[in-house]
Amino acid sequence: MLRVHFTAGDMTRVRFAPRPSPVPELHAALLMLGAPHEELLFGRWRGRLLRTLPGAAEPLAQLVPGGTAPRFLDVLGGTREEGFALIRAARPEVVRSELERVYAGQGSVPPRVRALHDGDAAAWGALDRAQRAAYETVLAPVWPLVQDLHRAEFTRYALTAAERGLAAALGAVAPGSRLRGGVWEWPASPTAREVGEVRLDGRGLVLLPTFHWRGGPLVQDLPDRPVVLTYPAGGGIPPMPEPRGARGGAGGLSAALGRTRTEVLLALTEPRTTTDLARRTGISNATASAHATALRAAGLITTTRTGRSVHHERTPLGALLLAGGADRGAPPGP
Repeated sequence: MLRVHFTAGDMTRVRFAPRPSPVPELHAALLMLGAPHEELLFGRWRGRLLRTLPGAAEPLAQLVPGGTAPRFLDVLGGTREEGFALIRAARPEVVRSELERVYAGQGSVPPRVRALHDGDAAAWGALDRAQRAAYETVLAPVWPLVQDLHRAEFTRYALTAAERGLAAALGAVAPGSRLRGGVWEWPASPTAREVGEVRLDGRGLVLLPTFHWRGGPLVQDLPDRPVVLTYPAGGGIPPMPEPRGARGGAGGLSAALGRTRTEVLLALTEPRTTTDLARRTGISNATASAHATALRAAGLITTTRTGRSVHHERTPLGALLLAGGADRGAPPGP
């Protein structure tokens, strides 16, 4: 369980990051590359990225020997250039201590990491190139969608805070969490990378959604800075589909989701009821409902109820996934 301790002053210093931050989102995506969960959407994405990630990005993997990254990578920055500059500006003593921390008990230290530890300019140049290469391969293709999703998450948080107060807004950020007695308690997560106590001590808190990492919260807790809590938002962002004609071809989406779920997603050219989905895809109502539940859990559709009617609709994520990887032979539109 994660427990975040607020002072009275911290209650007025909680803010939601107004826009996504490229470097933390990139690092979240790279963490997801090594995570074992969420295979339905991320399994093929991992395989494709591991095939296409350029060799120039290798120094990034060497900085995370045991799945723990050095804290000098914990930066924000409104643009990737600002984020990269903040990493490069880390104090030498912080870089040295953090590299020593993450490599403690990890065996031999690669020459590149030793060179970073010593402040070698060429090693820092290689790290900068690695960041840029990884960004172009992993994040640049989906960055416009990340921005759209962030705006939607920002609006949801702002409306909840305005209508129901801070405690409700924090609860919406992390379902199952609660704010009581000045302590925000998160439920235990089997995939959490950090568990423990975080004391704000008047520094305030920045909430930053991530649309790639699907594990527990990631905490940036650096001296004399606001604590930044990066949390997995909504259903996450599915990987950018393979271009038509690429390896796997038009059937790539069916291989990832399954043929019937893909047909259900394709049938949602407009909001439809479960019965309509069943009729259009040639399956039973119970099967259509089960597939809709799975697609909703993956963040690909939304479901709304009005009286006795239930309507399903694609999310922007679902539309993006179909744009590049859907099968031909879709069910007919209206």
